[in-house]
Amino acid sequence: MNTTKQLNHIVIFGASGAMGRAFTKRIRLYYPKAVITTFSREACHDATVNTHVIDYFDESQMKTAADSIQSVDLILVATGMLHSDTIQPEKSYRQIQPINMLEVYRVNTVLPMVIAKYFLPKLPKDQCGYMAILSARVGSISDNRLGGWHSYRASKAALNMLVRNLAIECRRHIIVGIHPGTVDSQLSKPYQGSTEVFTPDYAATMCLSVLNDLTLDNSGYCYAWDGAAIDP
Repeated sequence: MNTTKQLNHIVIFGASGAMGRAFTKRIRLYYPKAVITTFSREACHDATVNTHVIDYFDESQMKTAADSIQSVDLILVATGMLHSDTIQPEKSYRQIQPINMLEVYRVNTVLPMVIAKYFLPKLPKDQCGYMAILSARVGSISDNRLGGWHSYRASKAALNMLVRNLAIECRRHIIVGIHPGTVDSQLSKPYQGSTEVFTPDYAATMCLSVLNDLTLDNSGYCYAWDGAAIDP
C-alpha cells in the first residue's frame, strides 16, 4: 500500500470484530505515526491504540466520543450483522419476522448514519478526508440473481444509497462503501460453503489498497476488495 497520504488520526468502529482487528493491525503498520482511536462494544486490549467501549445506539455516548476528538482524517466503519443467536438470514419471504428485520436494519443501515452524524464534522475543513463503510455485494439490486437473505440484502442496498447521499452532501470528502469479500469470521462462518474465503488480514490489506487509490470522482459508490465497482 502506498502510504504517502498523510493520515494523522484514524478512527475505527467495530474494532473487536475480525475485520476491525485486521484494519487496526494493518493501519498501525502503514501509519506508525498516526493516532488510532477504536470503538467497539467489547473491550479491545491494545496498548498501541486508544481503545474505547461504546454503546453505539446511545447517542450521548456517540456525541461524547466525537467531542473528545479534534480532527479525523479517516473514519472506518467495520460493523455489521448477518445473523445472531436469534436471527438468521431468510431463505423465503415466509420467514420474515418484522422485529428481526428491523434489528438488521438498525445495525447495518442506521448505525453507520449515526456515526456519520457525529464524526463526519470531524473530517478536515481544508483538505480531503475519508469515510469507508463495510458494505456487501449482495446489496446490489442489479447483481441479485439468487434472492433470499431479504433483511441483509435490503439493509446493505439501503446503506449503499445512504453512502451516495453522504457523498453528495459532503462533496470535498471521499465517502465509499467497501465490500471485503467473504471473510473468515463469525459473521460468515455458517454460510461460507464453496465461496472463496479470505483471511481478515488479506481482506483488510486489499480494502486499504483500494481506499488508497480513490479520488473524489469515486466518492459515493461501493467498491469490492479488488477495486471493482459494484453496480447499484
